[in-house]
Amino acid sequence: MPTAFTNGEHPPSIKPFPFPFVISLHHNRWLFETKGTYGYGNAMWPEDNADKGGDGDGGVATHDLKSLLAADGRDFLVRNNGDQVNISSLDGKIVGLYFSASWCGPCHRFTPKLVEVYNELSSKGGKFEVVFISSDEDEDSFSTYFSNMPWLAIPFSDSQTRDNLSDLFDVVGIPCLVILDENGRILTNKGVSTVKDYGSEAYPFTPERMEKMKEEEEYARENQTLQRVLVSSSRDFVISNNGNKVPVAELEGKIVGLYFSISSFGSRREFTLQLAEMYKKLQEKGESFEVVLISLDDDKSSYDQGFSAMPWLAVPFKDRIIDRLVRYFELETVPTLVIIGSDGKTLHANAAELVEEYGIDAYPFSPEKLGEIEQKEKAKMEAQTLESLLVSGEKDYVIGKDGIKVPISELVGKNILLYFSAQWCPPCRAFLPKLIEAYHKIKEKDAAFEVIFISSDQDQSSFDDFFSKMPWLALPFGDERKKSLSRTFKIYGIPSLVAIGPTGKTITKEAKELVSIHGAGAYPFTKERIEELEEQIQEMAKGWPEKLNHSLHEEHELVVTRRAAYVCDACEEQGNWWSFYCDKCDFDLHPKCALNEDGAKEGYVCDGDVCYKP
Repeated sequence: MPTAFTNGEHPPSIKPFPFPFVISLHHNRWLFETKGTYGYGNAMWPEDNADKGGDGDGGVATHDLKSLLAADGRDFLVRNNGDQVNISSLDGKIVGLYFSASWCGPCHRFTPKLVEVYNELSSKGGKFEVVFISSDEDEDSFSTYFSNMPWLAIPFSDSQTRDNLSDLFDVVGIPCLVILDENGRILTNKGVSTVKDYGSEAYPFTPERMEKMKEEEEYARENQTLQRVLVSSSRDFVISNNGNKVPVAELEGKIVGLYFSISSFGSRREFTLQLAEMYKKLQEKGESFEVVLISLDDDKSSYDQGFSAMPWLAVPFKDRIIDRLVRYFELETVPTLVIIGSDGKTLHANAAELVEEYGIDAYPFSPEKLGEIEQKEKAKMEAQTLESLLVSGEKDYVIGKDGIKVPISELVGKNILLYFSAQWCPPCRAFLPKLIEAYHKIKEKDAAFEVIFISSDQDQSSFDDFFSKMPWLALPFGDERKKSLSRTFKIYGIPSLVAIGPTGKTITKEAKELVSIHGAGAYPFTKERIEELEEQIQEMAKGWPEKLNHSLHEEHELVVTRRAAYVCDACEEQGNWWSFYCDKCDFDLHPKCALNEDGAKEGYVCDGDVCYKP
């Protein structure tokens, strides 16, 4: 997984945290927009291990807090003012063990949320305490970070206890919050997501409480209203960008778009302009339509700057309801525009693409309107030609080397690959040699084949440098046709390859995967060709033993398994299609390596990557 560390090096097990909320984003789109860095470099990602700190038999261990947190000569924890607090003060309390560090971006984003929950529970007399277990590299960093925490900590000098706790609870990523009940039993090792999703309402964090909250959430889904979606216990209004409060009740009966956005996210700015244009037209027509911004910004200045340019309403900055809405609507990407109908029910989970593609023509986002759009799209696809895709006004050409213009008319009747890529993208650079190899092999057999590079590079020099390595054609750098092609084929991640047939119709948008697996053999990428390849792959394995033992991996049997791509643990060369595989150890052997131990297995002949019975 690509990453970029910005504050020094960290262990190779560290994984980049792609978003300031515990949700599953559309990976390709996020990678595409952040140019492979995920926006945050030096982060660690907790794994979902259900039995951290367990008793080794699948049960849940009971931990004595003094044994856990004390050390020889120390029976106390510390506050950020230097006060020492005896560990016995935790008796009878629910305790959160907070593994965190000052260098960790996601930790900085989560800590204020945990402080908010901690203070709220403390003010209500909740028996809840947090113990900070630092992963900082020096005491100054620890002290500065700890100064903003109202709870206790293991002294920084006691690295042995901190390491022991990390090992005991199998902490492979931070932030991590392990919550223990009054008796020292683990309530959850997913305290970060629990606090983010439910806040103080999750207290006392028991399975029964979590089940109750899930039941309440399911009831809310089944009986959804705009009030239930947007109103909290402390707020029954949204705000305009001049600070006026608008009661949520005034929005009832309208179609409402909930606009989830991050100010710094690249595609947000362009989409906001498109949405604002549609919003203005609908307001002028007197339509009962409103937009409410749900900002995912981390700092107030970004929120204020972004919201000030928007003509609609918003949920206040960092409102406690935002995390719940992210989870409730199962947010996967930004920008997202959730459409709530006039009856308060969800009409569309994300109408952002509809707004981008159709603007006001997508309104009111009803099933009937979407049916009309679907029919238009079907007709458009049936009428698609290479010219309709690549000709726009006077732009009726692509370019070759030295900027030579090649008319689109000369490409009509050929098989075309549209190659969406960029020099800044590591997977694109890694895939390019494979595509070049396939290109030359295909051209040797069929001259009526071409590739067109569609760049997402940021400047002309990067485009020129990357294109110089390619033997095919390209759209000129910055060409507006790239936007329409990206929308047409819904390109959220690169590299992507779209195959266009001789008639100008789309054959497949998955040509990149086909080239990666089959190389030039996938040509011409039709359904029939892929079925032929599948038959050949199945035929290849006929006669092989389903399982075998091998001297290179005596621990377990190796099972013949379909594998898209892997590296053989014997010869260290890449393999495709079939492997003799151990899933417990992630161990692969090429069929030729597995069946050719000490010469070919009796009855088998090995030829290249294929072993068979003659």
